[in-house]
Amino acid sequence: MRVLSGIQPTARFHWGNYFGAIRQYIELQTEDAAFYFIANLHALTTVRDPDLLRQNTLDAAIDLLALGLNPDHAVLFVQSEVPQVTELTWLLMTGTPMGLLERCHAYKDKKAKGLTADAGLFTYPVLMAADILAYDADVVPVGEDQGQHLEVCRDLATSFNHAFGETFVVPKAKILESTGKVPGTDGEKMSKSYSNTLEIFEEPKPQRKKVMRITTDSRPMEEPKEPETDHLYQLFALVASAAEREEMAALYRRGGFGYGEVKKALADAAEAYFAEARERRAELASQPERVREILDDGASQARAKAQDVLDRAQSACGIKL
Repeated sequence: MRVLSGIQPTARFHWGNYFGAIRQYIELQTEDAAFYFIANLHALTTVRDPDLLRQNTLDAAIDLLALGLNPDHAVLFVQSEVPQVTELTWLLMTGTPMGLLERCHAYKDKKAKGLTADAGLFTYPVLMAADILAYDADVVPVGEDQGQHLEVCRDLATSFNHAFGETFVVPKAKILESTGKVPGTDGEKMSKSYSNTLEIFEEPKPQRKKVMRITTDSRPMEEPKEPETDHLYQLFALVASAAEREEMAALYRRGGFGYGEVKKALADAAEAYFAEARERRAELASQPERVREILDDGASQARAKAQDVLDRAQSACGIKL
């Protein structure tokens, strides 16, 4: 079974990225084959600073490796270093109905907000389909919000196969196990769009200050509280041990505590939870040539596989003589 997924380097990864997706990507890397790419072509729809995009791409690679992605088990590469994918995108584009793309939520949402939607955003699902089909992926782990794009991929693959004969593996979605909403520092869903994130590799002191400023309610200290509905506890539960969670939940239900006490425990637990990954990241950041070698090797493997699929598709539709 071949697993494939990509992640955009639009900003440094935060807790929502990790607990919502990256952690589960890493758990899946021991399948028969796993391809993971840094989707810098997709990121071009939002990042217009070339130096920032280059730095974000390198940081994304270092972060993923530090968090446990193992190049001995998974192929890690940068999307733009596999030009076969963009060639394959055009083959798929020629058979993509406009109406299908007009119904995709990312495009619809932006239009509904009165924002300008460029052709990159409009055709984003086709490039995503090419990303998946280029590696004969069997399974694609996606969040619920990306399920529609996977269905577009399945539709395009099925349509191409119907028109030109069996060419593409039609992938299945693996909806990532929900950890519930990862709350941001304001209690809303953690998102860089809301400027409410806790970055995975933020230095402990600045992150501790950010934790201490997390928005809380005004209920009196002595009032018992239900932990599962409190966003501060929800964050704590992500990085604490089972015993620490039970102890904190009991404290909430008993009452008689201040939120400052919980925030200190959250900062301590977060620092401990990511300590090993932070050490690995520091080591990797001091060896950029090693990271580049890993990405180059991954891209070489990805290009070889993508070329096989592209040859197959080009022969099927008649453009390869």
